[in-house]
Amino acid sequence: MIVITTPTGAIGQQVLARVLDSGQPVRVIARDPSRLDSHVRPRVEVVEGSQDDKAVVSRAFAGAAAVFWLPPPNPKAASLEAAYVDFTRPAAEAIREQGVRRVVSVSALGRGTPLAGHAGLVTASLAMDDVLAATGAHFRALVMPSFMDNLLRQKDAIRDQGMFFSTIAAGRRAPTCATRDIAAAAARLLLDDSWSGQAEVPVLGPADLSNDEMAQILSEVLGKPVRYQQIPLDAFKARLRQNGMSEAFVQSYADMMSAKDQGLDNAAPRTPETSTPTSFRQWCEEVLKPVLSR
Repeated sequence: MIVITTPTGAIGQQVLARVLDSGQPVRVIARDPSRLDSHVRPRVEVVEGSQDDKAVVSRAFAGAAAVFWLPPPNPKAASLEAAYVDFTRPAAEAIREQGVRRVVSVSALGRGTPLAGHAGLVTASLAMDDVLAATGAHFRALVMPSFMDNLLRQKDAIRDQGMFFSTIAAGRRAPTCATRDIAAAAARLLLDDSWSGQAEVPVLGPADLSNDEMAQILSEVLGKPVRYQQIPLDAFKARLRQNGMSEAFVQSYADMMSAKDQGLDNAAPRTPETSTPTSFRQWCEEVLKPVLSR
């Protein structure tokens, strides 16, 4: 039995689809089972409830060989400790008590670097991994740079203004990955019962790019000029507040972006093993461009 959390999320639903294609029995934890795709619902066992409920995760993890762990976003949480570490503790207890052999999480790059201790969401993700690793289960943390798919949040600005925005310097080159490649890496690990121990697995995409280089690719794919605009951290924080984020999350996002602008995402060496196949150009053609055409 393989258990998948956040099965309706951007990454979780792609992991779920890939694992279902293998024919392995799958159980999901869902706060709202009605959000599962209609063709998926009959093929999975559903445990209804929240991932931070000890009774829910204990029921879900019973008899499980592997668990995919990803907390749902909670940008209104009072603290990162509550949203990541405290949220994960009941699952960690259930992993230990139910004897789950393998756990795969989605985390972030930067462990062991001077920037990691004050990098907001990254720091919280690494602390969450420590809680999972302490269970003694075989553990793989998929560690990520920024996602290509984050640009979907700026689809209106790209379509209507020919612009996208971030706080990162225009010329800083860094890895970026597609969520479908994250899901593929997670599914491979969940379906492979040969690995053991605890380690990080970087998922870096095929190449490092700057925002200016991404703007050039966007222009070529969309057939119109698109440019990148760097914005100050204070303006970035103001936008997050307008979107209703708690002050803890506003500051955590700012700290993360500041760390990324100082090279946090360049922490892992690029190798054939850490590189993944979907290029930014391919992602723009196959994911972003169809969304902009709707």
